Amino acid sequence: MAAATLTREGGEDAFRRLFRFYRQRDASDLRGVVDFSAPGGQVFRSQLSISSVSDQDAYRAGLQPVTQWKAYGLSGYPGFIFIANPFLPGCQRHWVKQCLKLYPEKPNVCNLDLHMAPEKTTDLWGQSKEQLRRKGSSKWEPRSLLEKLRWVTLGYHYNWDTKKYSANHHTPFPSDLAFLSEQVAAACGFRGFQAQAGILNYYHFDSSLGIHVDESELDHSRPLLSFSFGQSSIFLLGGLKREEAPTAMFMHSGDIMVMSGFSRLLYHAVPRVLPNPEGTALPSCLDQPLPSDLPVGSVIEHSSDEDWQVCAKYLQSSRINMTIRQVLAEGQKFPEESETNGKGQVPSEDSYHENSKAKRHKPNTV
Repeated sequence: MAAATLTREGGEDAFRRLFRFYRQRDASDLRGVVDFSAPGGQVFRSQLSISSVSDQDAYRAGLQPVTQWKAYGLSGYPGFIFIANPFLPGCQRHWVKQCLKLYPEKPNVCNLDLHMAPEKTTDLWGQSKEQLRRKGSSKWEPRSLLEKLRWVTLGYHYNWDTKKYSANHHTPFPSDLAFLSEQVAAACGFRGFQAQAGILNYYHFDSSLGIHVDESELDHSRPLLSFSFGQSSIFLLGGLKREEAPTAMFMHSGDIMVMSGFSRLLYHAVPRVLPNPEGTALPSCLDQPLPSDLPVGSVIEHSSDEDWQVCAKYLQSSRINMTIRQVLAEGQKFPEESETNGKGQVPSEDSYHENSKAKRHKPNTV
């Protein structure tokens, strides 16, 4: 059955039917997937708050001037903004390196903490880089620790049992990522956005992200920001109920999605990761290195050729996504609650991702 037919059908499992359709490894009908590189139909140009971000601050974050961004909206999804790769040449590499080398380090939390002693997860990069650099194309080769990474949490760490954030489970949020997020939010009309929590997802070609709503933040007036790097994916954006069939769209390396207003609490999912449409090992936007003359105060850092070789090898079969949230409104505090014992901070290995090899689908909660 074609995706268009499934989309027209409502009912209890409308979202799940589309998820399964696009999840199929041999799914060939992608004609119904929205491609923002060729906008039309329900896609329209979205206006940005150009005066809210100076060119200098955009450059410092590794972004083009906001006047050059290509931002789009979707009919029927007020508050949803899609920004087609606004990064300056070479700057995506910084965020990829941070997600693989720096952000997984303690005191941040990752899925490997569930079944490994803390001393075993203190240097995932150091333990993985040589194995990754030498990695061939055989799927039978043992996976490095970085390849076993599924998620990392930053700032306020989500409690997967209570489905809440709390004041007593917090680590400093990365300043470079906070600055990037603040500029993107301001350009979309949300000045004063504070990046307080982040979930980094690490996908491979057999990975997916289950159907869920991001509703645990106490302040829903602030947007959810999503950044993608590496291989492409299909993203499904649904409605306030799972009975509503979702719209499918492509996300490519460097693309940013902003979910705000009505779209802030919609069901969404990632059923499938796809090779980048250019047919090359990596998208061409990742080919260029950083320029030698970065602006004063830039949060972007140069990385060595050796570091990028490791990142590039990883991305040949992977996609990285950063979702950034503001948990509390200005002056807001967490409600009083009884102390937890610290357990339940880490979900099972596949509770955030869905993996075809696991042969199971679990609903996600974040």
